[in-house]
Amino acid sequence: MIGVSHRTIQLWVESGVLQAWKTAGGHRRITTASVLKLVEQRREAVGGAPAAPAPAADEKKKLLIVDDDATMLRLYELEMAGWGLPVELLKASNGFEALIKIGESRPDMLISDLNMPGMDGFRMIRTLRADPAYAGMAICVISGLDQTTVASMGLPADIPFFSKPASFPRLRSLVEGALQPA
Repeated sequence: MIGVSHRTIQLWVESGVLQAWKTAGGHRRITTASVLKLVEQRREAVGGAPAAPAPAADEKKKLLIVDDDATMLRLYELEMAGWGLPVELLKASNGFEALIKIGESRPDMLISDLNMPGMDGFRMIRTLRADPAYAGMAICVISGLDQTTVASMGLPADIPFFSKPASFPRLRSLVEGALQPA
């Protein structure tokens, strides 16, 4: 219902984000009202921002990179800065944070890892594909998982897949093609 990992729920309970108590056996029991309140707050954060107007031809396109490894995010940032493309780079460290940024910024393209804490890339992509407002968003996956495993876990076949480490010339070509004016 919330779309985060078990550990994230534990941390939210411990920090007071969710109201709960522990049973004698150490299990957490979370109040329904607390969960519904959090879901509504997250929905407002993601969907509350007005839709951004369509960018003019001379404006920068927005590209969101999602990876839980800060070093990889920095590597992508440094590499893409040298491409000379009119792109504003946005970053997120998991699927949940990415969905919030997508709701706020409406990026033109998403490049994501799959294996991340909290909301993984598979769930994030399924969430985007299920929403008509984002179903057509350009998406690319870069993962340390092998392609057979990724396919068996349900990644849509139409999403370009790169094994880590990604070939930057191939990635640049994909980004340039995806961000061309329609």
